[in-house]
Amino acid sequence: MLNTRHQPVRMCELEGSGVSDEPSGVVGPRNAEAVTQSAWQSSPPGSLYDYIRVASFSLGPDGRIEQWSERAEEFFGVSASEALGQDPITAFVPEDQRTRAHERVAEILDGREWIGTVPYRDKAGQEGLAEVYVMPSRSETGRRGALCIAVDVRVLRQIETDLASSQAVFGQSPMGFILFDTNLKLLRVNQRFSTVFGRNPGDHRGRTPHDFLSRVEADRLTAALKQVLDSGDPVLDMTIVGTVPSGSGTNNRRRWAISLYRLHSGSGRPIGVAGVAQDVTGRQRAEREAAHTRRNLALLNEASRRIGSSLDLETTARELLDVAVPHFCDLASVDLYQALLVGEEGPVGTADGSGEVRRVAFASAVSDAPVTPLDGGHAGGPVSVGAVHRYPFNSPWAGALRTAQTQVIGADAGDGEVELGELGGGLVQSTLAVPVVARDTVLGLVQFARAKGSEPFSERDRMLAEELAARAAVFIDNARLYRREHERALILQRSLLPPGNPEAAGLDIACRYLPGNMETEVGGDWFDVIELPGHRTALVVGDVMGRGLRAAVAMGELRTAVRTLALLDIEPADVLSALDEVARGLGGSGDGRSSRRGKGGDGSDLSEVYLATCVYAVYDAITRRVTIANAGHLPPVLVEPGEQAMMLEVPTGMPLGVGGEPFEEVEVDLPDGALLALYTDGLVESRNHPLDEGLRAFRAALDEPQRPLEDVCDHILARLDTAHGEDDIALLMARVHGLPADSVGDWTLEPNPRSVARARELARECLVSWDLAALVDTTELLVSELVTNALRHGQGDIRLRLLRDRTLVCEVWDDALAQPRRRRARATDEGGRGLQLVSLLSTRWGSRRTHRGKTVWFELDLPSDGGGSTGEDTIEALLSLF
Repeated sequence: MLNTRHQPVRMCELEGSGVSDEPSGVVGPRNAEAVTQSAWQSSPPGSLYDYIRVASFSLGPDGRIEQWSERAEEFFGVSASEALGQDPITAFVPEDQRTRAHERVAEILDGREWIGTVPYRDKAGQEGLAEVYVMPSRSETGRRGALCIAVDVRVLRQIETDLASSQAVFGQSPMGFILFDTNLKLLRVNQRFSTVFGRNPGDHRGRTPHDFLSRVEADRLTAALKQVLDSGDPVLDMTIVGTVPSGSGTNNRRRWAISLYRLHSGSGRPIGVAGVAQDVTGRQRAEREAAHTRRNLALLNEASRRIGSSLDLETTARELLDVAVPHFCDLASVDLYQALLVGEEGPVGTADGSGEVRRVAFASAVSDAPVTPLDGGHAGGPVSVGAVHRYPFNSPWAGALRTAQTQVIGADAGDGEVELGELGGGLVQSTLAVPVVARDTVLGLVQFARAKGSEPFSERDRMLAEELAARAAVFIDNARLYRREHERALILQRSLLPPGNPEAAGLDIACRYLPGNMETEVGGDWFDVIELPGHRTALVVGDVMGRGLRAAVAMGELRTAVRTLALLDIEPADVLSALDEVARGLGGSGDGRSSRRGKGGDGSDLSEVYLATCVYAVYDAITRRVTIANAGHLPPVLVEPGEQAMMLEVPTGMPLGVGGEPFEEVEVDLPDGALLALYTDGLVESRNHPLDEGLRAFRAALDEPQRPLEDVCDHILARLDTAHGEDDIALLMARVHGLPADSVGDWTLEPNPRSVARARELARECLVSWDLAALVDTTELLVSELVTNALRHGQGDIRLRLLRDRTLVCEVWDDALAQPRRRRARATDEGGRGLQLVSLLSTRWGSRRTHRGKTVWFELDLPSDGGGSTGEDTIEALLSLF
C-alpha cells in the first residue's frame, strides 16, 4: 500500500495500477438487487448505500487478516478461506511496494489511522480502485489490531463531484434554486432566492408559495407544483409575478420565469420538486411590446374564427367571452338591451343609458369568484345570468351606454372612488366597460375585468377590447335581425295552420307542428283539415322547399289555394293539378325559390318557380273510403286494427311547380279503428340517419295505435329523433269511425212528379225516427225544392240521401252535368226562387260534380246545437221572397 500518510490523510491513487477508465464494481440502482441478495436489507430504497459499494475486513495483532466479510469476498474476488490468515501486503500489494506497505501496517498497529487507495479485481474479474480506511482497534484482551473498510473510488469521486456541484449551484448560481418536498413545502433554497425575498436560506425551510407570493400567483405556482409532482412532466418557463423588498422600504414588482421538475430517489420514488427561477423583468420589458402585438393578433384571429358561428344572440355573446377569458382578462360579462332580445321595433336603448339590459353571458378564470358576475355597482347585489337590470344613471356603465365610449373603471384608471362591484371579496383590479355598437346603434355592454395581481389594462388593451366588441357587435346585430325575421316567419306560419285540434265527420283528428331551431330558419311545412259536403273531409300535408319568410309566405299561398280548390269539391288528382299551376305562378327571389333552371315538362322556365310536395286525401265517412293523390311527398302510413303499420302504395307524382305531369289517385277502404298518418320529412329524416331508417322507426313507433290519439302523437315524437331541429315537423293523424248505418237515409226516386211528395214523406219519417221533429217542416220544404229542380233541369233517376252527424245534411243526385245557378227573381216571376229559399233556410248549401252528374246539398244545424229552422222561420223566409 503506497502513497499514504498519517491522518489527516486524503485519498490518492496508485500509479501504474492498471485501473480501467470506467468504474468497476460500482453498485447503483441497476445492480443493487444482485449485490444484496445475500444481505439483510434494512436501509430504505434509494438510500446512499444503493450507490456506494462497501466491504470490511479486520487485521490481527500480527498484521494478518483475521476477519473477512462476504462483501469483501465479492469486492476483492477472494474467498474467506483464501484470505483468512494471509498477509494483506503479500496478497494484494505489488512486490516493489511491499516494504513501504509493511511500514504503514506497523504504524497502524501502533495506533495510527490510514486512508489510501489500492487496486483490486472483483469476483467477476473486473479491475477497479478502492479507497481503504484503516483504523486501529483493540480486542477484549487488550491486543491491538485494525479494522478496514473499502469503498469504490469512482463512486466516491462522483459523490464528491455531485456534492461540490450542488453546493456550487445552491451557493454560487445567479439564479434562484428552490427545492420542495412532497408536501409542497420548501426544503432548501439558495442564497440568490434568499437575497430576493429576504431572510436567510435556512429561514425559508417549511414555507409554502403563499408565504412569499400573492394569493393568485401562489395558487398558480401551487397548481403547477401539484401537476409536476403527480404527472412527472416538467413545467418550463412558467411566469410568476411578485413583489420583493427594496432598500428604500418599498416593494418592487418583479417577474420570474420558473422551471419545475420532479426529483426521484435511487429507486425512482418521487421525493420532491426542484425549481429554477430567473428574473426576467428586464428582458420581458423589452419583449412585452412584441408579445402584446402577437397576442392581440392571435386574439383577433381567434375572434374571427370563433365568433359568429351561429345566428343566436346568446351563443354569439358566449363565443366572445370564450375568446376573451382567460387570454385577455380574468372575468367578463355581456349585457344586451332587453328590447333587442324581445324583438321590439324602434330604438333598443334609451338616451341616458339607463334602459333595461339583460345579462346574457358571463365567464371567469378565477377559481374563487362567485357564480354571480360583475354587478356594475348595483346596490341590490350581483346580477345573475338571465336577469334583467338597470345601471344607475351616474355610473360609468350607464355612461358607456349613453356616450358609446369605453369607460376604464378602477384604481389604475384614476377611478378609485368607483365601486367595482361585489366579486369574490374585491378580487377585481380594473374593468373595461365597452359598448357594443352596430349600425350606429348601441346594443349593449361588454365588461372585461382583471383580478388583483394581474397586469392592469393598458391603452393597447383598451383598443383591443373595443375591436373585439366591434366584431361581436356585427354578429349580434345580424342575430338580432335574423331573430326578428325568424319570429315573424314563425308567427305567419303558425297563423296559417289550423287552430287547435280540428274536427271532422267520422274521424278523430290529432296533429303536431314543431318548427326548426333558430339556426335552420322557418320552413314551409303545413297541414290542413278541410270539411267537405256529404260528411267528407280533406286531409292535406305539404312542404315548400326552402326556408325563411318567403317559404312561409309561399306556404300560406299554397294552403289558401288548397282550401279554395277543396271547396270546389273536385277530385284529389284535379286538386293537385290545379295546385301545380298555382305553384308555378308563385315565382320570386329568395330562399324559398327553386334553384333549378331549364324547362319543365311543358317547356316552361323553372328558374322562378317554387317547388313543393303535397299529399291530398279525401275521406268519406259514409263509405269509409279514402281517395289519395300525391305530389312528390312521402306516402301516408296506415295501421289497421290488429295489423302492423304499412306504407300505402300511392303513385308519387312530380312536386308541385314542375308542371306537365298528370297526377294519379288511389282509393283505399278503411275499417273502423284504422289509423291514417300524414307527415313531412322532418319527422323521419336527419343528418344522423337515412330516410329508410327513419321510416322504419316511424312504423315501429306506431306499435300501440289503440291508445288515445293524442298519446299516439306524443309517443311518436318521443320515440323518433325529433330534437335535432334541422327541419320543421308536421304530423297529422286520423282515426276512422264511420257513420253508423242508422244515421244514414238513402233512397232512389223515379223521375216523375210523384217523387216530390214521396221525397217529403221519406224525409219526414226519417227525421221523426231520429228525434228531429223540429226540423221536419224546413227539411220537407227544402227537399221538395231540390227534387223539383232535379226533375225540371236534370235527367235520369233521382237519389235522395239524409245524413245525421254533427249536422243534418241532405243530398240530391241527378245525372245532369249542368250546375244550378242562383238568381234573383223579379216580383212578377212565378218561379226562380227555389235556390234563394234554400240559401235563406239552410246553414250552408252547394253543389258538386260527380262522375255521372251532379249533387246539390244543404246543411241544417241540429236543435241540440241551438240551431235549426222552425216553422216560423220557414214562413218568414217564404214571405221575404215576395
